[in-house]
Amino acid sequence: MTVREELERLEHRRLDPRAAFADRSKGRPVAEEPRENDVRTCYQRDVDRIVHSKAFRRLMHKTQVFLRPEGDHYRTRMTHTLEVTRIARTIAQALGLNEDLAEAIGMGHDLGHTPFGHAGEEALSQCLGKPFRHNEQSLRVVDVLEKDGQGLNLTHEVRDGILCHTGDPWPSTLEGMVVRRSDQIAYVNHDIDDAIRAGILTDEDIPSAITDILGHSHRDRIDTLVCDAIATSREAGTVTLSPAVDGALRDLRAFMFEKVYRNPIAKSEERKAKVMLKKLFEYYYEHPEALPEDFQPQMSFDGLERTVCDYIAGMTDNYAVDKYTEIFIPMGWNVRG
Repeated sequence: MTVREELERLEHRRLDPRAAFADRSKGRPVAEEPRENDVRTCYQRDVDRIVHSKAFRRLMHKTQVFLRPEGDHYRTRMTHTLEVTRIARTIAQALGLNEDLAEAIGMGHDLGHTPFGHAGEEALSQCLGKPFRHNEQSLRVVDVLEKDGQGLNLTHEVRDGILCHTGDPWPSTLEGMVVRRSDQIAYVNHDIDDAIRAGILTDEDIPSAITDILGHSHRDRIDTLVCDAIATSREAGTVTLSPAVDGALRDLRAFMFEKVYRNPIAKSEERKAKVMLKKLFEYYYEHPEALPEDFQPQMSFDGLERTVCDYIAGMTDNYAVDKYTEIFIPMGWNVRG
């Protein structure tokens, strides 16, 4: 018996019957033969494939809320991903669900985010003339774009959780639902923390009707939401929050949209970012020969528009600025004597 088989047997002894068991996965888009002396379950293998991907590494240089902030302690898309994943593992473990599956979904859920956060999404939506959705792009990254067009060949359950972590429909596994809830818990609370660091908010600005339920500090709010999700989900048999806590979280999200996400100070540079990405899109659409060599073959089967979109969506904030500068900003003339 391999280590993998021992781990799979252990899952059946310790997990809730409603959990997604590794040996009952619906499989991968391309079937893979089991390896000799395998030491990882299919979901553990998916975690490793995501963490070692190029798209995952780029997350450390992509905006969460504040565009290219001055300071080392603001969240990036990478730190957001790690916070979501840690919350998801905590909830999954307490509910007797598959922590490895929750981790894989958490690590992969934002791989398709554009440079400059949701401002980048809006810019590409305008370029394409249809909605660009980061969850759909995340699935495209793991299915098509990684490994020079081969994709990561992830399991059905991980791919479903990545696609359905936002929007409709909800994930088909309880682990996917855990990640979706964890994403909501993480981003609202860490965005408050960053907004306070930026001087846009204070803890006292948050309405008492919210803090009296969720807590008056970052730690207390996370603790309330995680513990409520665990306790309520255990009783309900699905992943959910109690009505009072869910309502307070919705109110907190609405408050954040009003005071932070649409704040003219916090978002003052978004207009420039959108213009920059649109100009890059137009340039590469008009000059496809300027696309990197590894994107050239893609045009023959995905078309020029989709190829340009994929290239720009994969850029980090700094890379987008550098390419814009290289293409559109005149460089000083260097006369060599």
